[in-house]
Amino acid sequence: MTRELVYTGFITLDGSVDSPGGTAEGHPGGGWVFDTDFVPEAYSLKAEELEETTALLFGRRSYEAFSSFWPTSEDHAAYQDLPKYVASATLGEDALVDGWGPTTVLRSTEDVARLKQTEGGAIFIHGSAELALRLGEAGLIDRYNLLMFPYLLPGGKTIFGARGADRRDLSLRDSATYANGVLKLVYDVRR
Repeated sequence: MTRELVYTGFITLDGSVDSPGGTAEGHPGGGWVFDTDFVPEAYSLKAEELEETTALLFGRRSYEAFSSFWPTSEDHAAYQDLPKYVASATLGEDALVDGWGPTTVLRSTEDVARLKQTEGGAIFIHGSAELALRLGEAGLIDRYNLLMFPYLLPGGKTIFGARGADRRDLSLRDSATYANGVLKLVYDVRR
């Protein structure tokens, strides 16, 4: 049996995952998560994920961003000792953060496919738009846990690919709507 690979992230109505935390992340329209009224129950999916996450997978840029504050964040303390994987052809072992659980660099999509064949539970991908795009197109992502925000962000990064990419069929596992316009959408990839 293979391990489940889950992409989890914030996304806009037009499918952009670009710069949810602010314009410093790259998109001039960034910061849309913090521009949305805070409704605690809209983030319940994140607490649910904590219970089933057995490992984390990042692309290089997301690893560098998250590893600068997650190791000391009380909100992310449950991730502290979990195994972490970074998919990168360029990240050196010397760039890995000490004291944040075991971390392994994976150099290719094939390395990620081999990781899925190991024993263990669900592996969650946070951020990492380019990695999610590549792994989705390779048929390696099994589920999408999305919090969709009521914005359009033309020109933003997407995790679903360009026009003409192969179609992927999804099955709705769970959904909810919240007073601030956020939607919870959990889809399994149908094979």
